[in-house]
Amino acid sequence: MTTHTGASTELAVQDKFTDPGVPAHRPRLADIDPKSAKRNERIVIWLFVLSCLGAIGSVVAYVAVPPDGTTEGVRTSTLLLGLGIAVSLLGIGIAGIQWAKALMADTEMVQERHPIRSSDEVRADAVKDLNDGLEDSGVVGRRGLLKGAAVSALALFPLTIAVPLIGSVGGDWNVSKFKHTMWKKGTRLAIDPSGRPIKVSDVNIGSAFHVIPETSEEYRESHEWITEKSKAVVLMVRLRPEELKSDQSPEGEQWSHEGIVAYSKICTHVGCPVALYEQQTHHLLCPCHQSTFDVADSAKVVFGPAKRPLPQLPITVDDEGYLVAQGDFAEPIGPSFWERLK
Repeated sequence: MTTHTGASTELAVQDKFTDPGVPAHRPRLADIDPKSAKRNERIVIWLFVLSCLGAIGSVVAYVAVPPDGTTEGVRTSTLLLGLGIAVSLLGIGIAGIQWAKALMADTEMVQERHPIRSSDEVRADAVKDLNDGLEDSGVVGRRGLLKGAAVSALALFPLTIAVPLIGSVGGDWNVSKFKHTMWKKGTRLAIDPSGRPIKVSDVNIGSAFHVIPETSEEYRESHEWITEKSKAVVLMVRLRPEELKSDQSPEGEQWSHEGIVAYSKICTHVGCPVALYEQQTHHLLCPCHQSTFDVADSAKVVFGPAKRPLPQLPITVDDEGYLVAQGDFAEPIGPSFWERLK
């Protein structure tokens, strides 16, 4: 058996790469031209000034164009605030990049490694200096009043930020509003979003309607309507009367009309809109977490993480043949919360 160890070693030596080292430093224009350096410095200064103007502009926009509760007002206020904040942050970011690239040193700096741990004498001296500093500052030992004042100031300072934030949430903390919607006795069921009232003759077997309470067109353009609608939306379907396993309230009242049933569209899991209706199975599916409700059986949960049925809107028909509500939902709609009745 013949080996070629010498040839292999020679080939390995020939293939070995040499360390190219650090490339020669190429000075920037600002390094060799004072006028260029001064020009870049002015650019960075103006970018910071632009950032300051953006921050001031956002504060002025918040004061001059506050969110007044209307859709248009909130949109305008948000747009102006966003522009001011964007200008402020962009000014800081671009100025920092320009400062680093044009004015800060760009030469390679090498620091030789050395033992990190200090000697025992140095460590002992450092501990002694720290203890002496704590003693002199009054953090330990004497000066209890000074420490109390410092702790009080540090504890109260977060209120300067927390109070405006909490105050901006709103002053209405009436949780009973979660338990009621705008549905009332005699309120007609209307098609979402047109607001056209629905007659019994408009609803065919197997059809599904997205329903809202009938209101004036002016009210539907208000900001309050957006909040009220989010609680009052309903999905209405029509089955054959014999397909309904249950169409009565726990007290025995009739809550459907000729197979037409209406349930809250707000999922009882986390509040997503339940709007996927399977006609063959009579199931309502929540697209967020797949909670499934049986429309033919009081919208009881048949699958998924929801823990209670969809609240049913009791309906009937008025003298003109329009579908109307018998009243509000018998229980709060949406996910359970800390003061829910049931």
